[in-house]
Parts: sequence; structure tokens; C-alpha cells
Amino acid sequence: MKKFFFSTGNHDRCSSVGLLFLRVGLGLFMLLGHGWGKAERLFKGETEFGDPLGIGAELSFYLTTFAEVVCAAALVVGFMTRLSAVPLVIAMGVAGFIVHANDPWLIQTAGLPAKELALLFFTGFLALMFTGPGRLSVDSLIITRKPRPSA
Repeated sequence: MKKFFFSTGNHDRCSSVGLLFLRVGLGLFMLLGHGWGKAERLFKGETEFGDPLGIGAELSFYLTTFAEVVCAAALVVGFMTRLSAVPLVIAMGVAGFIVHANDPWLIQTAGLPAKELALLFFTGFLALMFTGPGRLSVDSLIITRKPRPSA
């Protein structure tokens, strides 16, 4: 389990660039589009939120805010990437499969809730959880690699 969560994966340069775009894109969209507003509400003391899992509205808000701010920021830089993706996968799974369970699949009209966005995030974060961050990440700098034999 430790090897899974703290591995950067075995990726070539091209794959690592693709993972960089995926990490930075998903992380920034989540952080700026969803997490930032929740963080502002948190600092104002406005913790009103749904309770889709029955753990309490405040705890749901704190956990979701942690995922959408801290974990999204960690993904952007590629720090503890696989582990950081787990809360985001859970948050987007809950949003897509529970909170928006009765909503339409596609976002067809602005302002109407739908499953689409949460499940797009869910898919991307799930992919990052399994692939790792690639070579272009803080994780890659931290993990000590075995020296390659000289040719």
C-alpha cells in the first residue's frame, strides 16, 4: 500500500507532460472554481452545507473544503499526488452519485445542476490516483531513486 501511494509511476517524458497538464488543469479548476468559494465561506463562519452521508453538515463541509482546497493544491504541484487524489475521488463520487443522483446527466442549461461535471472530475482524479503524478512533480523530487548504471 505504501508503495502504491508514494510512487510517482513509471512514465516517460511525454506521459509525464500529459500527467502534468491533467494534474494542473484538474487541480486548478477544482481549487479556483469550487474550493476557493468554500474556503471563503469557512473563514466567514458560514458552514451551511448538505449532509449526503449522514455524518453531519458541518463535518461534510469541512471534509469537502479540505479536499477541494488542500488536496487540489497538492495535486497542482504534484505533492503526495495519489494520496491527495483519494479525498477528491470520494468528494466527487458523493457529488456525482449521491448529491446529483436525481439530476440530469448533462449540463444543458446554465445554472441547472447535473451529474456531468462531478463525474468528469471523479474520472480525472481516479485516473491520477492510479497513474501517479509523473516525473514533473514534487513527488518525483522527494522520492529517492536508485542511481542508474552508467553505460
